[in-house]
Amino acid sequence: MVFDRSKEEEVIEVGTTAESAADQSMAGRLGFRPGQVVQEFGYDDDVDDELRLAVEDLTGNEMVDEDNQEVVDAAVYWWRDGDGDLVDSLMDALTNLAEGGVVWLLTPKSGRPGHVEPAEIEDAAPTAGLHATSTISACSDWTGTRLASPRNGRK
Repeated sequence: MVFDRSKEEEVIEVGTTAESAADQSMAGRLGFRPGQVVQEFGYDDDVDDELRLAVEDLTGNEMVDEDNQEVVDAAVYWWRDGDGDLVDSLMDALTNLAEGGVVWLLTPKSGRPGHVEPAEIEDAAPTAGLHATSTISACSDWTGTRLASPRNGRK
């Protein structure tokens, strides 16, 4: 058997800590994949920086801000009670969203300042042309509701 040393130069880097693996699983639970471009709305000092960094680490791209005009694969919207009209905001999130892209609406968990009642999301999403497909605990203080466009071709 011949050992080819040229193959030794090919190194695959893998996360070295349990913490980085946990961070990536947060973003992975939201369905993000390497190479995706994610637009972020509603950034403020109360957002979960660990989740933000996990999304950027997993996708390999910094999240683009709400002023971005390019097409994006997904949107993350940090939304709090009192932020304005949810329907209008969801429509803004759809402006640059590629076909098949999703919006993750992140709202403070129950009992935390700015909590949004699920009924408000359920009412606003269809008006914006979206429907909620799942809701998960995105991180310690935020609940994530996945909003997607109804599939075309369904009758």
